[in-house]
Amino acid sequence: MNGGLRQSMAWLHTWTGLPVGWVLFFVFLTGTLGYFDSEIDRWMRPETPLALPAPSQMDGLAMGLARLERVAPRASRWTIFPPSGHDVPNVTISWSGPGGASGRRSEALDPRTGAPFEARATGGGQTLYQLHYTLHYLPRPAARWLVGICSMLMLVAILSGVITHKKFFADFFTFRPGQGQRTWLDVHNVRSVTALPFHLVLTYSGLVFFVFTYMSPVLDTTYGRDQRDRFFDEAFRNPPIPEPAHVAAPRAPLASMYETAERHWGAAPLRVVSVYNPGDRNARVVFTRNHVDAVSNGGRMVFDGATGGLLERFDRRTGPMAVNDALLALHEGLFAGPVLRWLYFLSGLLGTAMIGTGLVLWTAKRKARAAAAGPLPPAIRVVERLNVGTIVGLPIGIAAYFWANRLLPVGMADRAAWEIHVLFIVWLAMLALPWLRPARHAWTDQLGLAAVAYGALPALNAATTDRHLAASIPAGAWEVAGFDLVALAAGLGFAAAAVYLHRHAPATAAGVEANDRPRRDAPAVVAAGAPYPEDAAG
Repeated sequence: MNGGLRQSMAWLHTWTGLPVGWVLFFVFLTGTLGYFDSEIDRWMRPETPLALPAPSQMDGLAMGLARLERVAPRASRWTIFPPSGHDVPNVTISWSGPGGASGRRSEALDPRTGAPFEARATGGGQTLYQLHYTLHYLPRPAARWLVGICSMLMLVAILSGVITHKKFFADFFTFRPGQGQRTWLDVHNVRSVTALPFHLVLTYSGLVFFVFTYMSPVLDTTYGRDQRDRFFDEAFRNPPIPEPAHVAAPRAPLASMYETAERHWGAAPLRVVSVYNPGDRNARVVFTRNHVDAVSNGGRMVFDGATGGLLERFDRRTGPMAVNDALLALHEGLFAGPVLRWLYFLSGLLGTAMIGTGLVLWTAKRKARAAAAGPLPPAIRVVERLNVGTIVGLPIGIAAYFWANRLLPVGMADRAAWEIHVLFIVWLAMLALPWLRPARHAWTDQLGLAAVAYGALPALNAATTDRHLAASIPAGAWEVAGFDLVALAAGLGFAAAAVYLHRHAPATAAGVEANDRPRRDAPAVVAAGAPYPEDAAG
């Protein structure tokens, strides 16, 4: 860390980003796909009709209530998610048994019949989205801590990267193709600068998401380990829910409560309606408003479930929790319309590319410096192979997840779980393959596999369902058609990258060299590849 501030920041930027770069790549890529989780759900359930009616919220509430009265009359809690746009396109219900003893169950309802959708078991887009903070196979607390540590290091890497690059704005307009590490540096800089505010907000707000996990010692010290619920009740203004009186009482109509909510909130849609102790004298009905903008997590109204009277109204727009709500809303983008969601998605891809190019740049610099000294050090070989297996191998694993959705038997036991297992099995294979081939061949091999895996998805969809592009586009089912079109675009992008790297492999695929053997002209390459002081740091 000798030298001035920029040199020190360059060292910090390098060594905070590298150790967790592969985890961050996984988190960014799977989290980015979550901005279209509903569209992915739609594609992965081909049994659902292409065109569905869109019931009003009141009709959705009535439909959900009727179904709950039929299947769970003795439940301790009912929850109805009326249709509220992209995030909840159909009516969804869930319920808990008396005292929560029998666990929680849920159903998505067909708006034409009010019955549950008959569709294949699948994790869908929601499971794919949850990967970025659950890491799937790890216990939830361990996953949250690991993601939190990696996010904190990424925040440090972003801020130190801003300080390191004195030509911050010039980097946005600089691209020098076919020049090895210079090219990777330019790609990394452009990806970083283009969506820098998004990267900062997303990383910081991701830490806020689990702040109560990371700061749990503070809660324990202030409230006591056995009094955490009191903190959450105070912080989130959770309404007090009385114990059931075990005295039957007629349920007040939801329609009158909905009218009251509509008078106060206008046309803003509801996000969820929860009914506690249904059919009991101490019943409570809680209406929660949907995310209407980036600075609100939604208001809440509490009604007496037996009389229909309004007991409490709460709009959380001021104070510390309003800041918390704003950051979480910005992170998830639930308030975003179609155009803004596409910007979220593209910015997420830029963040993923920023991490990937940073990892490649690390090996490019060190391969150039080590080329004259003999065989590559083992550490560089390990990083290089992990780069190939993660930067290209992980997308191949995600494509395998979609292939599994179409190819696994519909009646297979634990089908949804095996879709995810296929993702990780294929990714593990992609991590192993680079050790069997020289680096430049490993890159082009896996890029070619990715091109086929994504480019052939629309054909697979057409061969296994009747939801192909010739049917989905005329029907206006753009959720399904859009998936196929994006898969085609991804396949073409991977194919173009494979062709480019095949033609320019000596200069780009492995950073500087075409293979792992030393080159006689390596010192000249190093000199030509270090235009900025930060290139020589770290």
